[in-house]
Amino acid sequence: MEIYLYNTLTRKKEIFKSINRGEVGIYTCGPTVYWYQHIGNLRSYIFSDILRRVLEFNNYKVNHIINVTDVGHLTSDADSGEDKIEKAASKEGKTAYEISHFYFNEFLDDFNKLNIKTPIKWTWASEHIEEQINLIKKLEEKGYTYRTEDGIYFDTSKFSEYGKLSQKKIQDLEAGKRIDMRDKKNKTDFALWKFSEESTKRQQEWDSPWGVGFPGWHIECSAMSSKYLGEHFDIHTGGEDHISIHHENEIAQSECAFGVNPWVNYWMHGAFLQIEGGKMSKSSGKIQTISELEKQNSSPLSYRYFVYSAHYRKPLTWSIKGLENAQNSYKKLKIKVQELKDDGKLNEFYLKKFQESINDDLNIPNAVAVLYELISDEKAEGKVQTIKRMDEIFALDLFKKEEITIPEEILKLAELRQMFRIEKNFEKSDELRDSLKDKGWIVKDLKDNFELEKI
Repeated sequence: MEIYLYNTLTRKKEIFKSINRGEVGIYTCGPTVYWYQHIGNLRSYIFSDILRRVLEFNNYKVNHIINVTDVGHLTSDADSGEDKIEKAASKEGKTAYEISHFYFNEFLDDFNKLNIKTPIKWTWASEHIEEQINLIKKLEEKGYTYRTEDGIYFDTSKFSEYGKLSQKKIQDLEAGKRIDMRDKKNKTDFALWKFSEESTKRQQEWDSPWGVGFPGWHIECSAMSSKYLGEHFDIHTGGEDHISIHHENEIAQSECAFGVNPWVNYWMHGAFLQIEGGKMSKSSGKIQTISELEKQNSSPLSYRYFVYSAHYRKPLTWSIKGLENAQNSYKKLKIKVQELKDDGKLNEFYLKKFQESINDDLNIPNAVAVLYELISDEKAEGKVQTIKRMDEIFALDLFKKEEITIPEEILKLAELRQMFRIEKNFEKSDELRDSLKDKGWIVKDLKDNFELEKI
């Protein structure tokens, strides 16, 4: 069955064809590990996880790489300001290593809670300095760079296709909030290597052919993706905020260095998680983390289910009420699924319908609708095995039963229901069964007793 993916580069859905038959190389822009990742960030990784799962569902072997930015990401898109890692280290009185690894481990914990598959390799920018220097040298040899007082820059005027991803002309591009051109030739030029300032002692700096300093943010992705996926690979993903600057710059430096066009065949971008006034972001101060949701008694997988209410390319509006509704729906879905009887069969009709949805540019909302259609179809066979296959994509642990302590209130209700059941007062028994369901518990009748399961 063919897979259709929306390609930002061409602005249309295309039939996916991998470079190497049966294999796919994916590079996903990863976190800058100076603070906790919020749920808006994590929506983007759920999207890339679905992409990977869909490709594997279609029998592709996926080589998935995600970078970790632990150096070079400055507080301004204009290649100025402090390094975000260095700034956090100074603020918290820790080393850059301690900062980056602490927040990465927090991020990884969120990954696991959301059932997001870890990549084949996490690639750390600070561990690939040699590769980044070599790539800059290659660009220098080909005449694409120039030196300024604060670093080595890429000359975007020498790449005639600059702007093709965002589909804007160079003269119309706003490359971030530019305060000062300094001695840059063009406003869209960007730093490949930044010199360390003599007045400031950095924790992370390296020797280079141009002087002591550190790599710019954009060069890391080109250097590391080419090392692990080759100089021409299949898919590059990230948030839609990367289109006009970060990914535009990646394309420019990579296609000039490697002499390929296109460098990446399919560019895929996830839409923002919206809040009142714009996207959820650290700069807005209005963020939520997975840990904060858990403190509010919302499960991480309820958030994953909430994300499924919109297509990955469509904005999704965040609200606590929306999450509460999603959590209630998710609980009810698990109840329905776990009450089904397994006949050992597979329903090919619904499985094909499901696959058509996920293969249509990862149409998860439609795939969820197919799941509910199967559950409600009284004549359908093979429900359990088919839903298990679907959950390879959803990753919602629909059949997972957790061992937890039963609250005393719940146990007393279940015992009271058991008494009514023995007395054959089925009306009262059913009322208490429904009450337990509403409280998030399934009661299962045994021959002389009962058992309780948390939804």
